[in-house]
Amino acid sequence: MRGIDVSVFNENIDWQAVKAAGIDFAICRTGFGRTDADETFAAQVDGAHKAGLICGAYHFSYALNAEAAAEEARFCKSIIERAGVMLELPVWVYVADSDGYKQRKGFDFSRANVTAICRAFLDNIKPLNCGVYSTASWLNDFIDWQALGCPVWNAEWSATDSLHRNMWQFTDALKIGGQTFNGNELYDKVSAPTAINTSTPAQPATAENLIHNILSNRPGAQSTTPAQSTPATSQPAQSTPQSSNAQNLIHNILSNRPGNAQSSTAAAPASSNSASSSPKPQTSASSAQNLIHNILSNRK
Repeated sequence: MRGIDVSVFNENIDWQAVKAAGIDFAICRTGFGRTDADETFAAQVDGAHKAGLICGAYHFSYALNAEAAAEEARFCKSIIERAGVMLELPVWVYVADSDGYKQRKGFDFSRANVTAICRAFLDNIKPLNCGVYSTASWLNDFIDWQALGCPVWNAEWSATDSLHRNMWQFTDALKIGGQTFNGNELYDKVSAPTAINTSTPAQPATAENLIHNILSNRPGAQSTTPAQSTPATSQPAQSTPQSSNAQNLIHNILSNRPGNAQSSTAAAPASSNSASSSPKPQTSASSAQNLIHNILSNRK
């Protein structure tokens, strides 16, 4: 698969021309450091997707130590989450000293420090999948990528990829539609697994779904569809200690819902002794019963 990587420096991209040139994916920059977001990130992912490309992201690291790298990873993740985009390919952390910043700051260029920086970023970007992106010289001399066990993207502008890991940036002069891009080749999509979909934030579970999950996940349950109006069995199945009280409570409510042969009022939790017929003050358990009973009785 052929792809390009883009940032704010690639303006007014003709994504249809990119697609027509045989490009399959785009890696879009989220930003750099701990505070600087790339203002074009969301628009570039959107434009690439509309043209039929799949997308990943990369973040330019300026971290001098593992602590700073962890902050960068959390910042990168927040950019992706705010953008609300789907990434089919991983996030990549770019670790090198392309502009001499690290050298000016007295950076510790030891293999141990650079690898620790990479590991901190990888650990703190989770649950997003992440790989390491760097030049061939850095990957060979400063990063123990074998120990990291992550995807590797090698920037080596030459006729061959000396590492041949997961992705290769083979040029900085790929001409498409009058524009110039970095050109990349992704060898195996499987080895660069899909990142989480941040486009649709998880919605809170409804009370009915919570009730259904308790019932459907108890040992011996067969159905995976929400509970219907037919009464539950007279004796609830055995369950784990953590959920047995809730299961018994819900079971008794279901057994006594309106329309069943038994009483239409919510029953008290199952007990080995017969309950007294005299009214009792409402407890937290009975309040919960009424609440759940009303939810089930009034659902569409």
